[in-house]
Amino acid sequence: MVKETEPFETGLDDDLALLTETLEEVLKSSGDPADQKYIELKTKAEQALHDVKSRVSQASDSYYYRAKQAAYRADDYVHEQPWKGIGIGATAGLVLGLLLARR
Repeated sequence: MVKETEPFETGLDDDLALLTETLEEVLKSSGDPADQKYIELKTKAEQALHDVKSRVSQASDSYYYRAKQAAYRADDYVHEQPWKGIGIGATAGLVLGLLLARR
């Protein structure tokens, strides 16, 4: 089964690559504050950093929300069908115990 990457994950990878390239350009420049190229690169790097931080924050919020929703669904399922929940938990515990015992 091939896992499809979400468009956001691909965009985040591209953003991180762009940020890395921009910061490398800044580091390679002369560093002279009077140099116009340095000022432009520094501004570009600051904007890229801000954009990436914003996207990472949004991704974090999205993952937190999805995890919270999954936990609520699992909680609802166990409350609606407690014996199935107990059976699933016992089976998972047994399988995990057998796998750990093999080590």
